[in-house]
Amino acid sequence: MSSPSSAPLRLGIAGLGTVGIGVVKIVQTHAEMIMRRGGRPIEIVAVSANSRTKERGADISGYAWEDDPVALGRRDDIDVVIELMGGENGAAKALVETALKNGKDVVTANKALLARHGTELARLAESHDRVLRFEAAVAGGIPVIKALTEGLAGNRITRVMGVMNGTCNYILTRMEATGQGYNVLFDEAFKLGYLEADPNLDVGGIDAGHKLSLLSAIAFGTEVDFDNVVLQGIGSISLDDIRLARDMGYSIKLLGVAQMTGRGLEQRMTPCLVPETHPLGQLQGGTNMVVIEGDSVGQIVLRGAGAGEGPTASAVMGDVLDIARGLRLPVFGQPAATLTDAPPAVVSAGAPWYLRMTLLDKPGALAKIATLLGESGISIARMRQYSHDGTDAPVLIVTHKASSDDISFALAKFAETGVVVGDPVALRIEEV
Repeated sequence: MSSPSSAPLRLGIAGLGTVGIGVVKIVQTHAEMIMRRGGRPIEIVAVSANSRTKERGADISGYAWEDDPVALGRRDDIDVVIELMGGENGAAKALVETALKNGKDVVTANKALLARHGTELARLAESHDRVLRFEAAVAGGIPVIKALTEGLAGNRITRVMGVMNGTCNYILTRMEATGQGYNVLFDEAFKLGYLEADPNLDVGGIDAGHKLSLLSAIAFGTEVDFDNVVLQGIGSISLDDIRLARDMGYSIKLLGVAQMTGRGLEQRMTPCLVPETHPLGQLQGGTNMVVIEGDSVGQIVLRGAGAGEGPTASAVMGDVLDIARGLRLPVFGQPAATLTDAPPAVVSAGAPWYLRMTLLDKPGALAKIATLLGESGISIARMRQYSHDGTDAPVLIVTHKASSDDISFALAKFAETGVVVGDPVALRIEEV
Protein backbone atom coordinates (compact mmCIF):
# COMPACT_ATOMS: atom_id res chain seq x y z
CA MET A 1 0.00 0.00 0.00
CA SER A 2 1.49 3.29 -1.11
CA SER A 3 1.07 6.61 0.66
CA PRO A 4 -2.03 8.39 -0.60
CA SER A 5 -1.82 11.90 -2.01
CA SER A 6 -3.55 14.80 -0.28
CA ALA A 7 -4.66 16.23 -3.64
CA PRO A 8 -8.28 15.65 -4.67
CA LEU A 9 -9.03 12.36 -6.39
CA ARG A 10 -10.77 13.39 -9.60
CA LEU A 11 -13.51 11.16 -11.04
CA GLY A 12 -15.04 10.81 -14.48
CA ILE A 13 -18.33 8.87 -14.63
CA ALA A 14 -19.60 7.17 -17.78
CA GLY A 15 -23.23 6.18 -17.40
CA LEU A 16 -25.76 8.13 -15.37
CA GLY A 17 -28.41 5.52 -14.86
CA THR A 18 -29.51 4.22 -11.49
CA VAL A 19 -26.02 3.37 -10.25
CA GLY A 20 -24.27 6.38 -11.77
CA ILE A 21 -26.65 8.81 -10.13
CA GLY A 22 -26.29 6.85 -6.90
CA VAL A 23 -22.55 7.53 -7.01
CA VAL A 24 -23.16 11.23 -7.71
CA LYS A 25 -25.48 11.44 -4.71
CA ILE A 26 -22.98 9.78 -2.37
CA VAL A 27 -20.17 12.11 -3.47
CA GLN A 28 -22.39 15.17 -3.09
CA THR A 29 -24.04 14.16 0.19
CA HIS A 30 -21.09 12.68 2.07
CA ALA A 31 -18.19 14.80 0.86
CA GLU A 32 -16.72 15.50 4.33
CA MET A 33 -17.11 11.93 5.56
CA ILE A 34 -15.52 10.59 2.36
CA MET A 35 -12.58 12.98 2.73
CA ARG A 36 -11.98 11.85 6.32
CA ARG A 37 -12.16 8.18 5.42
CA GLY A 38 -10.23 8.42 2.18
CA GLY A 39 -7.61 10.85 3.42
CA ARG A 40 -8.20 13.25 0.53
CA PRO A 41 -11.10 15.04 -1.17
CA ILE A 42 -12.98 13.14 -3.85
CA GLU A 43 -14.63 15.17 -6.57
CA ILE A 44 -16.44 14.53 -9.83
CA VAL A 45 -14.89 16.38 -12.78
CA ALA A 46 -16.74 15.12 -15.85
CA VAL A 47 -19.62 12.82 -16.82
CA SER A 48 -21.04 11.19 -19.92
CA ALA A 49 -24.40 9.61 -20.76
CA ASN A 50 -26.82 9.19 -23.64
CA SER A 51 -28.84 12.32 -22.83
CA ARG A 52 -27.58 15.56 -21.41
CA THR A 53 -31.00 17.00 -20.63
CA LYS A 54 -32.68 14.02 -18.95
CA GLU A 55 -34.02 14.65 -15.43
CA ARG A 56 -32.03 12.44 -13.10
CA GLY A 57 -32.81 13.61 -9.60
CA ALA A 58 -29.33 15.01 -9.00
CA ASP A 59 -27.59 18.21 -10.07
CA ILE A 60 -24.85 17.49 -12.62
CA SER A 61 -24.60 21.03 -14.00
CA GLY A 62 -21.27 21.62 -12.29
CA TYR A 63 -19.51 18.81 -14.13
CA ALA A 64 -17.96 18.87 -17.58
CA TRP A 65 -19.91 16.89 -20.17
CA GLU A 66 -18.54 14.48 -22.76
CA ASP A 67 -20.81 13.24 -25.53
CA ASP A 68 -18.30 10.50 -26.24
CA PRO A 69 -17.69 8.47 -23.07
CA VAL A 70 -14.31 7.26 -24.34
CA ALA A 71 -13.11 10.87 -24.15
CA LEU A 72 -13.20 10.57 -20.35
CA GLY A 73 -10.31 8.14 -20.60
CA ARG A 74 -8.15 10.76 -22.32
CA ARG A 75 -8.81 13.76 -20.09
CA ASP A 76 -5.79 15.05 -18.16
CA ASP A 77 -7.97 16.23 -15.26
CA ILE A 78 -9.33 12.76 -14.39
CA ASP A 79 -7.58 10.23 -12.13
CA VAL A 80 -10.26 7.51 -11.96
CA VAL A 81 -12.77 6.53 -14.63
CA ILE A 82 -15.98 4.94 -13.35
CA GLU A 83 -17.58 2.83 -16.09
CA LEU A 84 -21.28 2.20 -15.48
CA MET A 85 -22.60 1.85 -19.03
CA GLY A 86 -22.68 -1.92 -19.26
CA GLY A 87 -22.16 -4.17 -22.26
CA GLU A 88 -19.36 -6.62 -22.90
CA ASN A 89 -17.92 -4.75 -25.89
CA GLY A 90 -18.44 -1.42 -27.63
CA ALA A 91 -18.00 1.86 -25.78
CA ALA A 92 -17.57 0.25 -22.36
CA LYS A 93 -14.62 -1.87 -23.45
CA ALA A 94 -13.10 0.99 -25.45
CA LEU A 95 -13.37 3.35 -22.47
CA VAL A 96 -11.77 0.94 -20.01
CA GLU A 97 -8.89 0.20 -22.39
CA THR A 98 -8.36 3.88 -23.20
CA ALA A 99 -8.42 4.89 -19.54
CA LEU A 100 -5.88 2.26 -18.51
CA LYS A 101 -3.54 3.10 -21.40
CA ASN A 102 -3.73 6.78 -20.45
CA GLY A 103 -2.76 6.19 -16.83
CA LYS A 104 -6.21 6.20 -15.23
CA ASP A 105 -7.42 3.77 -12.63
CA VAL A 106 -10.80 2.21 -13.43
CA VAL A 107 -13.78 1.21 -11.31
CA THR A 108 -16.58 -0.69 -13.05
CA ALA A 109 -19.82 -2.51 -12.29
CA ASN A 110 -19.72 -4.30 -15.64
CA LYS A 111 -19.76 -8.06 -15.02
CA ALA A 112 -20.40 -8.93 -18.68
CA LEU A 113 -17.29 -7.02 -19.79
CA LEU A 114 -15.10 -8.68 -17.18
CA ALA A 115 -16.57 -12.15 -17.70
CA ARG A 116 -15.61 -11.91 -21.38
CA HIS A 117 -12.42 -9.86 -21.22
CA GLY A 118 -11.36 -9.86 -17.56
CA THR A 119 -8.04 -11.64 -17.98
CA GLU A 120 -6.82 -9.45 -20.84
CA LEU A 121 -7.99 -6.28 -19.07
CA ALA A 122 -6.17 -7.38 -15.91
CA ARG A 123 -2.98 -7.81 -17.92
CA LEU A 124 -3.48 -4.40 -19.52
CA ALA A 125 -4.08 -2.70 -16.16
CA GLU A 126 -1.06 -4.27 -14.51
CA SER A 127 1.21 -3.56 -17.50
CA HIS A 128 0.40 0.15 -17.05
CA ASP A 129 0.64 -0.02 -13.24
CA ARG A 130 -3.05 0.80 -12.91
CA VAL A 131 -5.79 -0.79 -10.82
CA LEU A 132 -9.07 -2.12 -12.17
CA ARG A 133 -11.65 -2.68 -9.46
CA PHE A 134 -15.09 -4.23 -9.77
CA GLU A 135 -16.73 -4.82 -6.39
CA ALA A 136 -20.03 -3.53 -7.77
CA ALA A 137 -20.02 -6.14 -10.56
CA VAL A 138 -20.79 -9.03 -8.19
CA ALA A 139 -23.63 -9.19 -5.64
CA GLY A 140 -24.38 -5.47 -5.47
CA GLY A 141 -23.65 -4.06 -2.05
CA ILE A 142 -22.09 -7.25 -0.63
CA PRO A 143 -18.29 -6.76 -0.32
CA VAL A 144 -17.49 -10.25 -1.58
CA ILE A 145 -14.54 -9.24 -3.80
CA LYS A 146 -12.89 -7.52 -0.86
CA ALA A 147 -13.58 -10.53 1.34
CA LEU A 148 -11.83 -12.87 -1.10
CA THR A 149 -8.89 -10.66 -2.05
CA GLU A 150 -8.19 -9.28 1.42
CA GLY A 151 -9.92 -10.77 4.45
CA LEU A 152 -9.66 -14.39 3.27
CA ALA A 153 -6.38 -14.07 1.36
CA GLY A 154 -4.66 -16.47 3.76
CA ASN A 155 -7.12 -19.29 2.99
CA ARG A 156 -7.14 -21.94 0.34
CA ILE A 157 -10.68 -21.51 -0.91
CA THR A 158 -12.42 -24.84 -1.33
CA ARG A 159 -15.82 -23.75 -2.63
CA VAL A 160 -17.76 -20.62 -3.53
CA MET A 161 -21.52 -20.79 -3.93
CA GLY A 162 -24.48 -18.52 -3.74
CA VAL A 163 -27.63 -16.89 -5.00
CA MET A 164 -26.36 -14.09 -7.23
CA ASN A 165 -29.40 -12.93 -9.19
CA GLY A 166 -32.07 -11.16 -7.18
CA THR A 167 -34.65 -11.32 -9.96
CA CYS A 168 -34.59 -15.12 -10.07
CA ASN A 169 -34.78 -15.35 -6.30
CA TYR A 170 -37.67 -12.87 -6.29
CA ILE A 171 -39.63 -14.98 -8.79
CA LEU A 172 -38.96 -18.29 -7.02
CA THR A 173 -39.79 -17.02 -3.53
CA ARG A 174 -42.92 -15.24 -4.79
CA MET A 175 -44.04 -18.48 -6.42
CA GLU A 176 -43.75 -20.16 -3.04
CA ALA A 177 -45.41 -17.33 -1.10
CA THR A 178 -48.31 -16.58 -3.46
CA GLY A 179 -49.02 -19.86 -5.21
CA GLN A 180 -48.78 -18.08 -8.56
CA GLY A 181 -46.96 -19.63 -11.49
CA TYR A 182 -43.71 -18.68 -13.19
CA ASN A 183 -45.28 -16.79 -16.10
CA VAL A 184 -47.42 -14.59 -13.84
CA LEU A 185 -44.46 -13.67 -11.65
CA PHE A 186 -42.17 -13.15 -14.62
CA ASP A 187 -44.63 -10.50 -15.81
CA GLU A 188 -44.75 -9.00 -12.31
CA ALA A 189 -40.95 -8.79 -12.17
CA PHE A 190 -40.94 -7.16 -15.60
CA LYS A 191 -43.47 -4.50 -14.54
CA LEU A 192 -41.44 -3.77 -11.39
CA GLY A 193 -38.35 -3.15 -13.53
CA TYR A 194 -36.43 -6.11 -12.10
CA LEU A 195 -35.58 -7.67 -15.47
CA GLU A 196 -32.76 -6.73 -17.82
CA ALA A 197 -33.63 -5.41 -21.29
CA ASP A 198 -32.91 -8.97 -22.40
CA PRO A 199 -34.76 -10.96 -19.70
CA ASN A 200 -32.84 -14.14 -20.50
CA LEU A 201 -29.76 -12.55 -18.93
CA ASP A 202 -31.63 -12.88 -15.64
CA VAL A 203 -33.92 -15.90 -15.85
CA GLY A 204 -31.52 -17.83 -18.08
CA GLY A 205 -28.78 -17.62 -15.47
CA ILE A 206 -26.37 -15.65 -17.68
CA ASP A 207 -26.07 -12.60 -15.41
CA ALA A 208 -25.40 -14.81 -12.39
CA GLY A 209 -23.00 -16.94 -14.43
CA HIS A 210 -20.95 -13.84 -15.25
CA LYS A 211 -20.61 -13.14 -11.54
CA LEU A 212 -19.68 -16.71 -10.68
CA SER A 213 -16.89 -16.74 -13.27
CA LEU A 214 -15.35 -13.64 -11.66
CA LEU A 215 -15.51 -15.10 -8.17
CA SER A 216 -13.95 -18.33 -9.47
CA ALA A 217 -10.99 -16.46 -10.91
CA ILE A 218 -10.28 -14.78 -7.58
CA ALA A 219 -10.97 -17.80 -5.40
CA PHE A 220 -8.89 -20.30 -7.38
CA GLY A 221 -6.31 -18.09 -9.10
CA THR A 222 -7.52 -18.93 -12.60
CA GLU A 223 -8.13 -17.01 -15.77
CA VAL A 224 -11.75 -15.92 -16.15
CA ASP A 225 -13.64 -18.70 -17.95
CA PHE A 226 -17.28 -17.78 -18.40
CA ASP A 227 -17.64 -19.97 -21.50
CA ASN A 228 -17.35 -23.09 -19.36
CA VAL A 229 -19.90 -22.13 -16.72
CA VAL A 230 -22.74 -24.67 -16.94
CA LEU A 231 -25.91 -22.58 -17.23
CA GLN A 232 -29.53 -23.54 -16.69
CA GLY A 233 -32.26 -21.01 -16.08
CA ILE A 234 -35.42 -21.18 -13.98
CA GLY A 235 -37.99 -21.26 -16.80
CA SER A 236 -38.71 -24.98 -16.34
CA ILE A 237 -39.46 -24.67 -12.60
CA SER A 238 -43.19 -25.13 -11.99
CA LEU A 239 -45.36 -24.35 -9.02
CA ASP A 240 -45.55 -28.11 -8.46
CA ASP A 241 -41.76 -28.21 -8.06
CA ILE A 242 -41.87 -25.39 -5.52
CA ARG A 243 -44.56 -27.17 -3.48
CA LEU A 244 -43.00 -30.62 -3.68
CA ALA A 245 -39.60 -29.31 -2.65
CA ARG A 246 -41.14 -27.51 0.31
CA ASP A 247 -42.98 -30.67 1.38
CA MET A 248 -39.60 -32.41 1.56
CA GLY A 249 -37.98 -29.58 3.53
CA TYR A 250 -36.20 -27.88 0.62
CA SER A 251 -36.28 -24.59 -1.27
CA ILE A 252 -35.42 -24.20 -4.95
CA LYS A 253 -32.73 -21.63 -5.71
CA LEU A 254 -30.78 -20.63 -8.80
CA LEU A 255 -27.50 -21.59 -7.17
CA GLY A 256 -23.98 -20.92 -8.37
CA VAL A 257 -21.29 -23.35 -7.31
CA ALA A 258 -17.57 -23.17 -8.12
CA GLN A 259 -14.86 -25.47 -6.85
CA MET A 260 -11.49 -26.79 -7.96
CA THR A 261 -11.44 -30.56 -8.32
CA GLY A 262 -8.84 -33.09 -9.34
CA ARG A 263 -10.28 -32.90 -12.86
CA GLY A 264 -10.29 -29.12 -13.14
CA LEU A 265 -12.48 -26.12 -12.39
CA GLU A 266 -16.15 -26.87 -11.87
CA GLN A 267 -18.53 -23.93 -12.41
CA ARG A 268 -22.29 -24.22 -12.60
CA MET A 269 -25.25 -21.90 -12.26
CA THR A 270 -28.34 -24.08 -12.11
CA PRO A 271 -31.57 -24.50 -10.15
CA CYS A 272 -30.95 -26.71 -7.10
CA LEU A 273 -32.74 -27.83 -4.00
CA VAL A 274 -31.19 -26.60 -0.76
CA PRO A 275 -32.36 -27.32 2.81
CA GLU A 276 -34.87 -24.72 3.94
CA THR A 277 -33.05 -24.59 7.31
CA HIS A 278 -29.84 -23.29 5.68
CA PRO A 279 -29.40 -19.51 5.22
CA LEU A 280 -29.53 -20.07 1.44
CA GLY A 281 -32.88 -21.82 1.79
CA GLN A 282 -34.27 -18.96 3.87
CA LEU A 283 -33.22 -16.22 1.45
CA GLN A 284 -36.23 -14.19 0.33
CA GLY A 285 -37.00 -11.68 -2.41
CA GLY A 286 -34.30 -9.88 -4.36
CA THR A 287 -31.58 -10.45 -1.77
CA ASN A 288 -28.25 -12.07 -2.72
CA MET A 289 -26.13 -14.42 -0.66
CA VAL A 290 -22.59 -15.67 -1.22
CA VAL A 291 -21.11 -18.54 0.78
CA ILE A 292 -17.32 -18.92 0.84
CA GLU A 293 -15.54 -21.94 2.28
CA GLY A 294 -11.86 -21.75 3.23
CA ASP A 295 -9.54 -24.32 4.71
CA SER A 296 -8.77 -22.17 7.77
CA VAL A 297 -11.89 -20.08 8.24
CA GLY A 298 -14.57 -22.66 7.48
CA GLN A 299 -17.81 -21.34 6.01
CA ILE A 300 -18.50 -17.60 5.69
CA VAL A 301 -21.97 -16.36 4.71
CA LEU A 302 -22.40 -12.89 3.18
CA ARG A 303 -25.93 -11.59 2.65
CA GLY A 304 -27.30 -8.31 1.34
CA ALA A 305 -28.93 -6.32 -1.42
CA GLY A 306 -27.72 -7.56 -4.78
CA ALA A 307 -28.80 -4.59 -6.89
CA GLY A 308 -30.28 -1.11 -6.78
CA GLU A 309 -29.03 2.46 -6.67
CA GLY A 310 -27.78 2.58 -3.09
CA PRO A 311 -26.17 -0.86 -2.67
CA THR A 312 -24.37 -0.88 -6.02
CA ALA A 313 -23.23 2.74 -5.71
CA SER A 314 -21.97 1.85 -2.23
CA ALA A 315 -19.78 -0.86 -3.75
CA VAL A 316 -18.45 1.56 -6.38
CA MET A 317 -17.53 4.08 -3.70
CA GLY A 318 -15.82 1.40 -1.63
CA ASP A 319 -13.46 0.85 -4.56
CA VAL A 320 -12.97 4.59 -5.07
CA LEU A 321 -12.08 5.06 -1.41
CA ASP A 322 -9.51 2.27 -1.56
CA ILE A 323 -7.87 4.04 -4.49
CA ALA A 324 -7.94 7.31 -2.54
CA ARG A 325 -6.21 5.57 0.38
CA GLY A 326 -3.48 4.25 -1.90
CA LEU A 327 -4.51 0.59 -1.79
CA ARG A 328 -3.39 -0.98 -5.06
CA LEU A 329 -4.05 -4.69 -5.54
CA PRO A 330 -3.86 -6.94 -8.61
CA VAL A 331 -7.20 -7.15 -10.38
CA PHE A 332 -7.95 -10.75 -9.38
CA GLY A 333 -6.01 -10.78 -6.11
CA GLN A 334 -2.74 -11.99 -7.61
CA PRO A 335 -0.70 -10.87 -10.65
CA ALA A 336 -2.48 -11.62 -13.91
CA ALA A 337 0.61 -13.43 -15.19
CA THR A 338 0.20 -16.03 -12.43
CA LEU A 339 -3.43 -16.88 -13.18
CA THR A 340 -3.68 -20.47 -14.42
CA ASP A 341 -5.64 -21.77 -17.37
CA ALA A 342 -7.58 -24.44 -15.49
CA PRO A 343 -9.30 -27.16 -17.51
CA PRO A 344 -13.10 -27.10 -17.18
CA ALA A 345 -14.63 -29.96 -15.24
CA VAL A 346 -18.13 -31.34 -15.09
CA VAL A 347 -19.69 -32.09 -11.73
CA SER A 348 -17.73 -34.98 -10.30
CA ALA A 349 -19.26 -35.46 -6.85
CA GLY A 350 -22.48 -37.41 -6.64
CA ALA A 351 -25.56 -35.95 -5.01
CA PRO A 352 -29.19 -36.86 -4.43
CA TRP A 353 -31.50 -35.74 -7.24
CA TYR A 354 -35.10 -34.61 -7.42
CA LEU A 355 -36.87 -36.06 -10.47
CA ARG A 356 -40.40 -35.02 -11.44
CA MET A 357 -42.15 -36.54 -14.40
CA THR A 358 -45.56 -37.32 -15.76
CA LEU A 359 -46.29 -40.94 -16.70
CA LEU A 360 -49.06 -42.49 -18.72
CA ASP A 361 -51.50 -44.03 -16.26
CA LYS A 362 -51.20 -47.61 -17.33
CA PRO A 363 -49.96 -50.81 -15.66
CA GLY A 364 -46.20 -51.20 -15.41
CA ALA A 365 -45.35 -47.56 -16.23
CA LEU A 366 -43.73 -46.83 -12.89
CA ALA A 367 -41.95 -50.19 -12.89
CA LYS A 368 -40.36 -49.34 -16.24
CA ILE A 369 -38.94 -46.11 -14.82
CA ALA A 370 -37.65 -47.80 -11.68
CA THR A 371 -35.97 -50.51 -13.77
CA LEU A 372 -34.37 -47.96 -16.09
CA LEU A 373 -32.98 -45.99 -13.14
CA GLY A 374 -31.52 -49.16 -11.69
CA GLU A 375 -29.89 -50.04 -15.01
CA SER A 376 -28.40 -46.54 -15.02
CA GLY A 377 -26.79 -47.11 -11.64
CA ILE A 378 -29.29 -44.93 -9.78
CA SER A 379 -31.05 -46.11 -6.63
CA ILE A 380 -34.33 -44.63 -5.39
CA ALA A 381 -34.55 -43.12 -1.92
CA ARG A 382 -38.15 -41.92 -2.08
CA MET A 383 -40.91 -42.22 -4.63
CA ARG A 384 -44.36 -40.68 -4.59
CA GLN A 385 -47.21 -40.95 -7.06
CA TYR A 386 -49.85 -38.26 -6.73
CA SER A 387 -53.58 -38.58 -7.09
CA HIS A 388 -54.86 -37.44 -10.44
CA ASP A 389 -57.76 -37.34 -12.82
CA GLY A 390 -57.33 -38.46 -16.40
CA THR A 391 -54.71 -40.43 -18.27
CA ASP A 392 -51.51 -38.87 -16.89
CA ALA A 393 -49.97 -39.57 -13.48
CA PRO A 394 -47.52 -37.12 -11.83
CA VAL A 395 -44.61 -38.88 -10.11
CA LEU A 396 -41.84 -37.62 -7.82
CA ILE A 397 -38.62 -39.57 -7.28
CA VAL A 398 -35.76 -38.62 -4.96
CA THR A 399 -32.62 -40.62 -5.65
CA HIS A 400 -29.70 -41.59 -3.50
CA LYS A 401 -26.39 -40.01 -4.50
CA ALA A 402 -25.84 -40.22 -8.24
CA SER A 403 -23.51 -38.59 -10.71
CA SER A 404 -24.77 -36.02 -13.19
CA ASP A 405 -23.62 -38.31 -16.00
CA ASP A 406 -25.80 -41.15 -14.74
CA ILE A 407 -28.78 -38.79 -14.38
CA SER A 408 -28.27 -37.44 -17.91
CA PHE A 409 -28.02 -40.97 -19.27
CA ALA A 410 -31.25 -41.99 -17.55
CA LEU A 411 -33.13 -38.90 -18.73
CA ALA A 412 -32.08 -39.59 -22.30
CA LYS A 413 -33.44 -43.13 -22.00
CA PHE A 414 -36.80 -42.10 -20.51
CA ALA A 415 -38.25 -41.26 -23.92
CA GLU A 416 -37.58 -44.82 -25.09
CA THR A 417 -39.87 -46.26 -22.42
CA GLY A 418 -42.99 -44.94 -24.11
CA VAL A 419 -44.56 -44.05 -20.75
CA VAL A 420 -43.12 -40.57 -20.04
CA VAL A 421 -45.25 -37.58 -21.06
CA GLY A 422 -43.32 -34.39 -21.85
CA ASP A 423 -39.89 -33.55 -20.44
CA PRO A 424 -38.91 -34.66 -16.93
CA VAL A 425 -37.47 -32.13 -14.49
CA ALA A 426 -34.19 -33.07 -12.79
CA LEU A 427 -32.77 -30.88 -10.01
CA ARG A 428 -29.67 -31.57 -7.95
CA ILE A 429 -30.11 -31.55 -4.16
CA GLU A 430 -27.05 -29.56 -3.16
CA GLU A 431 -25.08 -30.31 -0.02
CA VAL A 432 -24.60 -26.94 1.61
